[in-house]
Amino acid sequence: MITITDISARVAGRLLIDHASVSLPAGTKAGLVGKNGAGKSTLFRIITGDLGSESGSVSIPKNARIGQVAQEAPGTEDSLISIVLAADKERAALLAEAETATDPHRIAEIQTRLADIGAHSAEARAATILSGLGFDHEAQLRPASSFSGGWRMRVALASVLFAEPDLLLLDEPTNYLDLEGTLWLEDYVRRYPHTVIIISHDRDLLNTAVNSIIHLDQKKLTFYRGGYDSFERQKAENDELQMKAKAKNDAARKHLQSFIDRFRAKATKAKQAQSRIKALERMGTVAAVIEDHVHPITFPKPEKQPASPIVAISGGIVGYEPGKPILKNLNLRIDNDDRVALLGSNGNGKSTFAKFISGRLEAQGGQLKTAPSLKIGFFAQHQLDDLVPNESPVAHVRRLMPLEPEAKVRARVAQMGLATEKMETAAKDLSGGEKARLLMGLAAFHAPNLLILDEPTNHLDIDSRKALIEALNDYEGAVILISHDRHLIEATVDRLWLVNNGTVTSFDGDMEEYRSLIIASGKKPAEKDKGDSGADTVNKAEQRKAAADKRASLAPLKKKINEVEALTKKLETLIQALDKELADPALYEKAPAKAAEKAKQRGEAAAKLSAAEEQWLELSAEYEEGMAG
Repeated sequence: MITITDISARVAGRLLIDHASVSLPAGTKAGLVGKNGAGKSTLFRIITGDLGSESGSVSIPKNARIGQVAQEAPGTEDSLISIVLAADKERAALLAEAETATDPHRIAEIQTRLADIGAHSAEARAATILSGLGFDHEAQLRPASSFSGGWRMRVALASVLFAEPDLLLLDEPTNYLDLEGTLWLEDYVRRYPHTVIIISHDRDLLNTAVNSIIHLDQKKLTFYRGGYDSFERQKAENDELQMKAKAKNDAARKHLQSFIDRFRAKATKAKQAQSRIKALERMGTVAAVIEDHVHPITFPKPEKQPASPIVAISGGIVGYEPGKPILKNLNLRIDNDDRVALLGSNGNGKSTFAKFISGRLEAQGGQLKTAPSLKIGFFAQHQLDDLVPNESPVAHVRRLMPLEPEAKVRARVAQMGLATEKMETAAKDLSGGEKARLLMGLAAFHAPNLLILDEPTNHLDIDSRKALIEALNDYEGAVILISHDRHLIEATVDRLWLVNNGTVTSFDGDMEEYRSLIIASGKKPAEKDKGDSGADTVNKAEQRKAAADKRASLAPLKKKINEVEALTKKLETLIQALDKELADPALYEKAPAKAAEKAKQRGEAAAKLSAAEEQWLELSAEYEEGMAG
């Protein structure tokens, strides 16, 4: 059992955790969630002892080993397999002692302990972990110095998994994994024999790999059983109950306060008034539910959609050096309503294909034809470095709108989902998520017909990922998506392409089938069972085409629903403003005619709102029926 009791923590003078407590039974797999900057990583530092808390304590079983991914990835000349094996300190020490031990009893003790900890099967276990994270046998024998930083971080992750600590702490481990590595890690964490706490914004990981959620919110820790979807439902129910309790509490307090105010000065009622004052003090208050507003993301509508296909590749060959193609035999087309996700391990050529489609790489052979006046928006994580560090989001956008008034420039920044207070913040001082929103907004600035997103979610929290899903589903152009977030893929695309074995082909299964192929031992993604029915393949392809056709046919209805939603929000805002004015008693005394007019306006707005809500229900039912039909 791990027990966190009444801890408080402050970083740079800012209180992040305030007298928070939570207990985890042994063997718990918990996802630690909360807004970016809420203090999740700070909590990890307190658990490991790297940061002291202002109050409270963390209780962990005696001799329990805590493991987390090293801050610095290994970059030595040692092979990957030897680095991972060395992570088990006890095994390494026992093997070293076995080389020099002479006492027969001690030698026997060493060999018994080595057998107990499975030391003789360690190499096979280390190789399995490295393989799951994307390193084949040849790569495992290469020195760590020959790999880039992202791949070295995978080695650091492999090392802590191999060491198998009693408490495993993982902080955003999928940020340097591809989809295949993420799927493997989901399965590994789910089967891990000890306690795990994982910070992640990957919804599927938090639904598949963990059995509980710790929510860090308003400086407090709350424990929920179940995965992320279950947590969302429970929290929504709790919030609703709390709002009802607050309303009831406020009404009761108002009633008592009214009695106190009326009778406090009357001698005959003084005793009763004092009694009510004490009752009011005992009653206390119920805290309001504080909702953090997540700014939506909006991609501009293409001005004119070209006829399909917008991209056609015939016999395409692409690479970075002449005579050394990365991809070949490319025979594909992209239509103006396609939503395609690229699958395949990192290093197989997904980003190369994206660059080829976007015109950043020329064909070494074959043909790439694009529709006339085709506009392509391209986002990739490495482009975050292209932002001008000392320039604000407004300055970045103003460069693209030099003749427009300031109000229009700021309106475009707002469409990117950046808060007003962040508009004049230097890019270097923005969070990773804010930089990603700015860069996506710049990529889509000229209303592209085709939007290519290469790992857009690395710095986005769960709510911002939801905003991205909504933005992509509302976007009317074509989309090419590379992501390790399975939930994002399943929620936004209707076609899957596999980048593997030096080419790109259609994958006719769904994401669950792809996950099974990745998890299956010794089976490569491209090796689909030969026993699979051709009829199933055709059927799935037809289903995907039907989904695309259905989305296109329902686009006008979806647009109408969005318009009614906007009208509803406008009317709600108007009614709130009128209610505020009508709640002022002075209005009726000083301007009774104006009060009557405001009341009339309020009634008209309420009638319009009722009609709009009724229309929204009808349109939504029609849309859902169309999607289901």
